[in-house]
Amino acid sequence: MKFFDPDGEEYGLPTYPRKLAPEGLATRRQLRARGLRPNGQDVVAQILWHGRRDPLTRVRPVRAAYLYRIDLAAPVRPMTPGRTRAVAAMMRARRTCPDCLITYPYVIPTSLGCCPMCADDPAALAA
Repeated sequence: MKFFDPDGEEYGLPTYPRKLAPEGLATRRQLRARGLRPNGQDVVAQILWHGRRDPLTRVRPVRAAYLYRIDLAAPVRPMTPGRTRAVAAMMRARRTCPDCLITYPYVIPTSLGCCPMCADDPAALAA
């Protein structure tokens, strides 16, 4: 069976194919869904699978998800008022165009580096 290496001889970590990880292990997303976090523990195993084929190179990349022990996980830290303000400030910065300084209700595309209006008409800013 491909990607089945419970002893970690081939891949360095105990490795399992998708949906065959043993009980008591979970990915970060699975921990978060249970209201837990890894709590600084090291990765104990991994899940490997083939991703989607790249249309240009026709290669199927190997994807990985790291597993942590559930019994060593800790509860997620509660959101404090200070963290709430910090997240709001970070999101406001992502929604503010650096050229026209308008704050939009959506995140500015990083591919453009500015809002779509500034990207379409850079001469409007110079006027």
